[in-house]
Amino acid sequence: MARRKRGNPVHGWVVLNKPLDLNSTTAVSIIRRLFNAQKAGHAGTLDPLATGILPIALGEATKTVPFIMDSLKTYRFTVRWGNETNTDDLEGEVTSTSLKRPSCEEIKDILQDFTGPILQTPPAFSAIKINGERAYDLARAGKEVDLTPRPVTIERLEMINSPNEEETEFQATCSKGTYIRVLGRDMGRELGCLGHISILHRTSTGPFNEEMSISLEKLKELSHSALADQALPQTLDVCEPSLQKKSQALAPELRQHLHPIETALDDIPALAISEAQAAQLKLGQSILLTQKDIPITSGPAYTMQSEKAVAIGQVAKGTFKPKRVFNL
Repeated sequence: MARRKRGNPVHGWVVLNKPLDLNSTTAVSIIRRLFNAQKAGHAGTLDPLATGILPIALGEATKTVPFIMDSLKTYRFTVRWGNETNTDDLEGEVTSTSLKRPSCEEIKDILQDFTGPILQTPPAFSAIKINGERAYDLARAGKEVDLTPRPVTIERLEMINSPNEEETEFQATCSKGTYIRVLGRDMGRELGCLGHISILHRTSTGPFNEEMSISLEKLKELSHSALADQALPQTLDVCEPSLQKKSQALAPELRQHLHPIETALDDIPALAISEAQAAQLKLGQSILLTQKDIPITSGPAYTMQSEKAVAIGQVAKGTFKPKRVFNL
């Protein structure tokens, strides 16, 4: 007998506005529990000292995580000048100091050097694996961490505010793999004043932004409210199937903050298909597309039937070949 999965088949995206001092893994566990979902995962780690957009996929939405991982991300961050730390943020120990403080003109002059395709050497305190071990584990053990520079792209970098000579606030839109901590560190080195990140807030990840997000505090409040509303009178037979189904359904208070699976596929074409074609795809079979149904000659796409996502795949030579099929 197959082992019954814990939780309910909840599918979609929760756009969490992650609070300070909470790691991404713990955030996923809390959201999974609040939605009583069988499966959950996040699309892009945020350090405990960082806040902001953490998209969390529930159920079949986890199959679309790679599309969000590969998308552009936008951050607001503050660099504190004068000190460099071993973690490149407030959490670490100071390793170097400088008395110099940069002027606004000096800061603006170097922004172009960090815009476009650049090379970054990841921080020693990162999750990158070196011979099977995490870099941060080696760093914490006092071992030397030698990481190779990696290509990343900073689409946009601008100075927003400089409230005093000690700190400057920036906004950046960047590619997958970019470390904002490293960006702050490297700007400090080029300016000759050193620096580290004192505040880091992610404002968007792919199609997910702050307007779509919800705080953990608010989600907990809605969850508690939903549980109270669904409480069954003691005089009723809780074994009655209709009541069991009602008690397991996702409450409207939470459902309104569950975004559709296909939200993550905003950058690729959608193909409307028939019920018969959907059945073929669910068997892992390719389907033939009519000329009018082909928005592109080749490339990634996903299919929809009766307002439900069916599969992600590739269009080539007039056919759609599924790569991931949604079990909805």
